[in-house]
Amino acid sequence: MKQLQIFPALAVFLVAGTIVSPAQSQAEAARAIVLHAARLLDIESGHILKPGEVLVRDERIVEVGSKVAHPAGAEVIDLGDSTLLPGLIDAHVHLFLHPGAEDLQTVEESVPQRTILATLAARADLMAGFTAERDMGTEGAGSADTAVRNAINQGLIPGPRLRISGNAIDILGGHEDANHFNPAQHVLSNATYANNRAELVSAIREQLKEGADFIKIYETGPDTIRDGHLSTIYQYTEAELTTAVLEADRAGKRVAVHATGEPGTLYAARAGVASIDHANQLSDETMRLMSQKQIFAVPTFTIFEYFSEHADSPEQRTHERQMLDLHVIEFRKQLAAGVPMAVGSDVGPFPHGTQARELELMVKYGMTPLAALQADLLNGAKLLGWQGQIGELKAGYFADVIAVPGDPSQDISVVEKVSFVLKGGVVYRK
Repeated sequence: MKQLQIFPALAVFLVAGTIVSPAQSQAEAARAIVLHAARLLDIESGHILKPGEVLVRDERIVEVGSKVAHPAGAEVIDLGDSTLLPGLIDAHVHLFLHPGAEDLQTVEESVPQRTILATLAARADLMAGFTAERDMGTEGAGSADTAVRNAINQGLIPGPRLRISGNAIDILGGHEDANHFNPAQHVLSNATYANNRAELVSAIREQLKEGADFIKIYETGPDTIRDGHLSTIYQYTEAELTTAVLEADRAGKRVAVHATGEPGTLYAARAGVASIDHANQLSDETMRLMSQKQIFAVPTFTIFEYFSEHADSPEQRTHERQMLDLHVIEFRKQLAAGVPMAVGSDVGPFPHGTQARELELMVKYGMTPLAALQADLLNGAKLLGWQGQIGELKAGYFADVIAVPGDPSQDISVVEKVSFVLKGGVVYRK
């Protein structure tokens, strides 16, 4: 008999702070709270307030400043020598994945089992300070992320605000198909098949019916590097992607693509997608279009670092290292070209709750700490469709607030040391 193992990163909620019940959550959100800390970071300007205070009532921020009103009966939470900033945003997560062979876990684990693990992953991410996320495909669990999102929204379980895509869309034999199994076993793909424009429209309509907030499409396939150049197979033509974008737009939704290189990235930019995730190598024309149309690149450095350090063979380790090294060079070109960036880690294949590493890597490879935080919070809010609601500490915004030691605008590594989490006016960690 096999024993189900819950990996440590998902179990962090058991020891890393206070978890509240739904009943406690509702009661807590109904009263005023004043947060006090040595510092508060204004994300837009980069200015540090000393000290910093935030007045919260119900699920919204009422006032922000060095000294705010203290209503009678308000709970004052003194966070000492820490910095208040908005809850972090991860624009590329996989709640339904955990470390280990992806193709095997999606075959061996039932959808109910994977859904249970997804709720633990959501909790781990929240406890690490991520109060909003974009789930980029359940990898074969269909629309099960609809249930996770809804349960979080209803206060049944703790987790970040979620934008979900359901099952991603892929071609027959594409990036997420079961290509290396015995064909006679008819192992299912980890994505929904769509092989032409009509099938794309049908798949998108089905996913929207089942609760998707946006559409995730795999646009490129296997990657190879030769002489510093990335070669990757495109999966949909520009016309097919344009059809997908128009169909999603008809319903007020947007499309995100997995795309590592040309020509798939160019097709995606011309079609007008919301984001190009991974974006390892982009042509000058693709970068120009992304800058012009404000299409976000989501680099996902952490997953490339993780794969390079946890490869199954020396050959695979070399390939993953080459992918990361090239990505770093190209990332700097993209920054210089004015490509807008958002922060997404691709967490899932590596442990949930550890993805603040992505911000560190974006700084390591060329951004300032403040620019990385602005990409995460300002651009992330835009990409998730919550601009004016999250990503800043302002009156009227959702009360999503975290505290970290030190000054993250000078030392980005402190975002890996979150000591306090407030989401929607409810304290989840302190």
